[in-house]
Amino acid sequence: DVSSEEGKGTTFEIYLPASEGKPDSENVSHSEHLEKGTETILLVDDEQQVLEVGEDILKALGYTPLLARSGEEALEIYEEQRDRIDLVILDMIMPGMSGGKTYDELKGINNGVKVLLTSGYAVEGQADTILKRGCNGFIQKPFTIMGLSAKTREILDGIYNPN
Repeated sequence: DVSSEEGKGTTFEIYLPASEGKPDSENVSHSEHLEKGTETILLVDDEQQVLEVGEDILKALGYTPLLARSGEEALEIYEEQRDRIDLVILDMIMPGMSGGKTYDELKGINNGVKVLLTSGYAVEGQADTILKRGCNGFIQKPFTIMGLSAKTREILDGIYNPN
């Protein structure tokens, strides 16, 4: 139904039928419980809010987070603490050194580095090319605590399959 009143605006009312079906649980890609750990994770993002929320999530999951606000800062931290860092969660789009360039530099420091790529954009395109260069996984922003906990554990435990 549509009703419109000059000077007041227009109202649209949409009626959708109720469904008696239940949600399809087969399409759930991760477990129903939080996957926790004790490893150290370097979180790299140029957005302060993402760093703050990410730090809180990682702490809640039991991890020790280290934070970097740029690719350059991430490389400095990684070079100093690479023996402590078990995983890097890396934003793809950052000013200055991009996520792709940062990934390549991290691989130059340690060919076995584990990296979870994040982006607000879909995996197709630039993220896909980084994954093909050996990046361990991808999670799209905004991610949930459930999604992040599952992807993090999959990569840390070596069971992530990007296909």
